[in-house]
Amino acid sequence: MSHELHSFPVVCEQTLLTLSRHPQRTAFSWPGGSLSYQGAIDLIGRMQSVFMRLGLAPGTRVAFLTANRADSWCAGMAAQLSRLAITWLHPLGSLEDQLFQLSDSESQVLVIDAAAFRDRGGDLAARADSLRHVFTLGQAGYGADLLAAIEQAGHATARNFARPDDIATLNYTGGTTGKSKGALRHHREYGGFATAILADFEIPDRASYLTVAPISHVAGTKVLPTLMRGGTVHMLKGFDPEAVLKTIERERINFTLFVPTMIYVLLDHPALARTDLSSLELVLYGASAMSPTRLVEGIERIGPVFSQLYGQTECYPVSVLRKADHDPKQPELFLSCGFPIAACEVKILDDDDHEVPQGEAGEICVRAPHVMAEYWKRPDITAETLKNGWLHTGDIARRDERGYLYILDRKKDMIVSGGFNIFPREIEDVLTQHGDVAMCAVVGVPDDKWGEAVTAIVVPRAGAQPNATELIELVKARKGSAHAPKRVEFVTELPVTGVGKIDKKVLHAKYWEGRGRMVG
Repeated sequence: MSHELHSFPVVCEQTLLTLSRHPQRTAFSWPGGSLSYQGAIDLIGRMQSVFMRLGLAPGTRVAFLTANRADSWCAGMAAQLSRLAITWLHPLGSLEDQLFQLSDSESQVLVIDAAAFRDRGGDLAARADSLRHVFTLGQAGYGADLLAAIEQAGHATARNFARPDDIATLNYTGGTTGKSKGALRHHREYGGFATAILADFEIPDRASYLTVAPISHVAGTKVLPTLMRGGTVHMLKGFDPEAVLKTIERERINFTLFVPTMIYVLLDHPALARTDLSSLELVLYGASAMSPTRLVEGIERIGPVFSQLYGQTECYPVSVLRKADHDPKQPELFLSCGFPIAACEVKILDDDDHEVPQGEAGEICVRAPHVMAEYWKRPDITAETLKNGWLHTGDIARRDERGYLYILDRKKDMIVSGGFNIFPREIEDVLTQHGDVAMCAVVGVPDDKWGEAVTAIVVPRAGAQPNATELIELVKARKGSAHAPKRVEFVTELPVTGVGKIDKKVLHAKYWEGRGRMVG
């Protein structure tokens, strides 16, 4: 009997079904425009006709570099309906990182938001060897304008050709070597994510969802659930605090997602006090923990609407700390990353994959239908991460008597700053190329605004006097602004282990002493 009998409908087919329920409602809204549910179906159908004419093999990767746009989201759905796989380039990533992802994923198609990334898209189109087709959303002077192509194509009915075994997504995450890894999902692993979110996240009925964080990442996972609730996705192309506050008030936004840094900026903005935020029912936050004092301030000034999400590229979602858990009378829960969602089996395991006693530290390990299938082209790391039938998250945590999870540290040295995952090795490799730098170590230090602030500890070369601003700008140019250190400290020596490696445990302890949680 075919395994398709027991499979979730593929996500792109779920999308067509969802959009067909409320054809006259507004699916997407943005400054200066909107798109109805029926309009989204029509747009997806016309884009699919363009992709189908390319004659690409099933599973061919289509890469996207865009700001938050309804048409780019629809293009992703059109690609998946055509049995193609999508991979999103990080909008804040460096040119070299984006070129690596295009090469590693062997993407043959690139879709560029001409308004936001025309120049970067041109660089990628010129240098990425694997590309066969380049489309732009709007005229760019290179590639084919996808919006013009669909006008020429005329009306076309969207149809699903995707099968459960087809590759659906290839989402990239950081790695211990400093190179990204592609977390691959077929439609059979991808199909249940929206219902898993709807089951445990308190998304309002007829949601009015404001997307500010990039839909290429976690904010994009709330688009389909919002439409399943019969709601509208309101899109902004970047985080402008005044624009965010005005949009919430004007559009009566009841649901949004922020990284903690965005919340801190809003709390410090003078317009907050005079903005009507009474429509808000749910503010999801994640990617890093929030400062408990600022979280209490948010509850007092914005309302009891906060809910924390936890997951990772390899499995999202894993747990949620609901609104009722954000009780200033129970402040200990502010340090928790929540309670496992119903669709996940979560255990805290030791190095031999045995469950540790309640309250003791171990690694968060997960089983769920939406766990990735593998790391693309990395069988050894896949075997290590998925050994013994568990996804090993690399997060060290404990579990309390009620089942709430508390992250204590990470096995790896990854820094989470402003909602972005940052790997110190990548920054260290840039800094040590500077002629005035002898040695360096990069760590995350506690910071009320960023969660963890990227801090570079540098040993200058003998007789040299390196300039901190120059080093920061060097990293910004090579790796992007998210990776740039917030602070550079100069020292005469770094602590080393018995085998001569820099002892980052000692460095971390200096900054995190007295903290109950060694994560920002």
